Amino acid sequence: MSKVSPGTALRSRRLRAALAVLSTTVGMCGVVLAATSTPSTAATCNGYVGLTFDDGPTGSTSALLNVLRANGARATMFNVGQNVQNNRSAAQVQVAAGMWVGNHSWNHAHMTSMTQAQMQSDLSQTSSAIQSATGIRPQLFRPPYGETNSTLQSVASSLGMRQVIWDVDSQDWNGASASQIVANASRLQAGQVILMHDGIQNTRDAIPQIIANLTSRNLCPGMISPSTGRAVAPDGTSPPPGGGTPLPTGGICTATATTTNVWSDRYNTSVTVSGASTWTVVVAITAPQRVSTIWNGSATWDSSGTVMTMRSNGSGNTFGFTTMTNGNSSARPQIRSCTTG
Repeated sequence: MSKVSPGTALRSRRLRAALAVLSTTVGMCGVVLAATSTPSTAATCNGYVGLTFDDGPTGSTSALLNVLRANGARATMFNVGQNVQNNRSAAQVQVAAGMWVGNHSWNHAHMTSMTQAQMQSDLSQTSSAIQSATGIRPQLFRPPYGETNSTLQSVASSLGMRQVIWDVDSQDWNGASASQIVANASRLQAGQVILMHDGIQNTRDAIPQIIANLTSRNLCPGMISPSTGRAVAPDGTSPPPGGGTPLPTGGICTATATTTNVWSDRYNTSVTVSGASTWTVVVAITAPQRVSTIWNGSATWDSSGTVMTMRSNGSGNTFGFTTMTNGNSSARPQIRSCTTG
């Protein structure tokens, strides 16, 4: 056996250590690139579709969000209130990842067998749990099993929510394979909504091909309009390469809106942000109302002029604005999201 000098042994150990660090760094970089990369060909969005996932949050929610982010897609999560209460952090991560959240009842019961009072209690409790966890009050409701009636729709409307069913059923709940889910999703047309579920591996496996197929048809994932129940451009922003939209960064904060003054033709709204010193709050106004004045923040608007993104400008954690009613005196602004930074 040949002998190795102490100097050579030391250099060998240093080299192995350096290679180990390099290997770890490359591995970490690979993860980051996989999460942030987008296809090289820019997508032209000639229409939008609504990707929806029911029954969350689950133990697999983070895995689902990772796949959606890696493919530049946003989606609407119809959450079960009981699941949100038991896993608040997962609900918060949904919003931090740029997803929208909707109400899917408290425990996925057959709601059409309930009394009106029971329906009211169920949906109100669910919306409160979601708002407590995420800072967002749901504007969309999906009835469990798609079972609904006029009473349930009226209750949802009284709580400020539009009922959303679906146009395409992915059949993931029925044991569909990833390829079958992709084939079902290929039927989506502009404005339509697809039903999928959180917690199903085949669904997660299908997402990259679903997004690729949508992109090939110049369709992009969008938000579901609380006014029409149809898929529209997400907050009026321009989609990035590969379809989808820029995802917000940072954590969760809470924004609370209060109507402070009301006149015959206008009213003032004060919004207080908690949980962050720098923040971005998205507020929706109901047409034909329009904001005429803002204070203590910097605002930008979407193309419709009804979605305002307000950012902190160093004036504290309370901002406000005056809204002209333009004949609609009953509607009030809705807080869609609050993110830090």
